[in-house]
Amino acid sequence: MTGSASVLAPLRARYASWLSLPEDRVADTSDEDPATVRAMQLVMRIERQDPPRRTDVLEAAAAAAVAVCLDPRSRPGGEWHDEVAAWVTGRIRKVARRARGAHWAAAQDVPGLTVTVGTAQVRALVPGLVSAVPKVISRLQISGTDLPADDPEPPQPGDGPVLWINPEVPMTVGKAAAQVGHGSMLLASALGPRRLAEWAATGFRCVVRTPSVEHWRQLLPGDDPAGAWERRRVLAVRDAGYTEIAPGTITVLAVDPGGRSG
Repeated sequence: MTGSASVLAPLRARYASWLSLPEDRVADTSDEDPATVRAMQLVMRIERQDPPRRTDVLEAAAAAAVAVCLDPRSRPGGEWHDEVAAWVTGRIRKVARRARGAHWAAAQDVPGLTVTVGTAQVRALVPGLVSAVPKVISRLQISGTDLPADDPEPPQPGDGPVLWINPEVPMTVGKAAAQVGHGSMLLASALGPRRLAEWAATGFRCVVRTPSVEHWRQLLPGDDPAGAWERRRVLAVRDAGYTEIAPGTITVLAVDPGGRSG
């Protein structure tokens, strides 16, 4: 793995071991110094009038999160590298916040990338210490924000990677945005250089959908997460359980239908 993708190598290296942890280990933060906790802030533009579609927000969040990690500035020697690398080697926390009007405009001055998908805009910020979040970001609302479910079309051939959301676990739009952001990062860490370049050329566009319970259960990797990727191109996001849902819950399945191009 070379170039900007190398920053995600630690994420891929610990994938299978993370899925095998017991639930009490997943949420164990006893070794953590609060002063060193790092997170990526995801700022969702949600205006009072004409709010975005939920699916558009999630697809924009997924693309923005991985775009920051694979930006040239995140490569070794780049201005974002140290912050991104320090975050990826620790716990991959994300905090989703709502912004509108002047607050959304102010967020554009904080280092990161904004992605637009359909009716939605989401800005993923360069991850950093939670204790040092800029005031223009820390004042933005975290909890109490949601958007109604919509009814998008099923994924079509050629749409690109698909992020399937657990149909059995209700999540707010902010929680779901964080989860699909992790899914896109995990997928990028597993793709070969050619396939990753193909995806990057689309702006890391991906499809976010909620499957039927039956389809979800068919996709689950079971006891062989590494093998599920090799055989079926399926990766699972397992949540640590800090907010909303129980520790150890699989929240998102990232599927690459684009085949095995290297």
